[in-house]
Amino acid sequence: MQKLDILVCIKPVPDPKRWDKLKLDPETMLLARSEVPPVLNPLDRNALEQAVMFKTASGGTVTLLTMAPPAAEEQLMEALAMGCDRAVLLTDRAFAGADTLATARTLAAAIRKIGRYDLIFCGGYSLDGSTAQVGPQVAELLGIPDLTLATRVEIRGDGLRVACKVDDGQVVYEVDLPALVSFAQEANKPRLPSMVGLKKAAEAEIVKWTARDLGLDPAEVGLRGSPTQMQNVFKAPVGRKGEMLQGTPDELAQALLAKIKSERVLS
Repeated sequence: MQKLDILVCIKPVPDPKRWDKLKLDPETMLLARSEVPPVLNPLDRNALEQAVMFKTASGGTVTLLTMAPPAAEEQLMEALAMGCDRAVLLTDRAFAGADTLATARTLAAAIRKIGRYDLIFCGGYSLDGSTAQVGPQVAELLGIPDLTLATRVEIRGDGLRVACKVDDGQVVYEVDLPALVSFAQEANKPRLPSMVGLKKAAEAEIVKWTARDLGLDPAEVGLRGSPTQMQNVFKAPVGRKGEMLQGTPDELAQALLAKIKSERVLS
């Protein structure tokens, strides 16, 4: 197997055990996450596992990339301890409130700055958003193939063979490198950080880049650069209007049919 330079995009998400503490800021219409500690997005662990497996088999490097507040260093350290080599944290107040496109735009700019890569891995979707859009959007911005919800990945010569989940089973694709792959839970069983890994992670330096470092206009990122924005959240009223019909079975049937037609349930 050839040596591969792999980038793994990860995302800290609110701890699902504390989602009852999540609140919506009424002014920004964004989640107020201060009372909920972040954890590593579960499906990102599958992406990390596959990257480390390839590194173990062939050498190469695994670089972590995330767009998050400074506190995300904790999740990056955990991922480094699983066997990754280096980490890049994209952190800037200008990135706050980003939708999937603004997030993908920022990640793609960082990937271009990093330079050489053979593969980009990420989780199939994030637990807090579940849109499954960021990976494909990054691939589109970079002009490379993307394969979603992968359950099996193999290097074949200079290319990649990937089995992906679809509604009625799975489809197997073969693509040239570089490519982006997002992973399903079934892809593998993520390892736990080792003691040796934890020690190396504690000594690792995390590179931090801002919008200026990436050459991005603040109007293109974060909330300002997001075409999708929350306008309002409300709870729809729930209720049913009932009407009692009386009469013989034949009369009830005729009355019910007339009612259905008058309400245009049936034409």
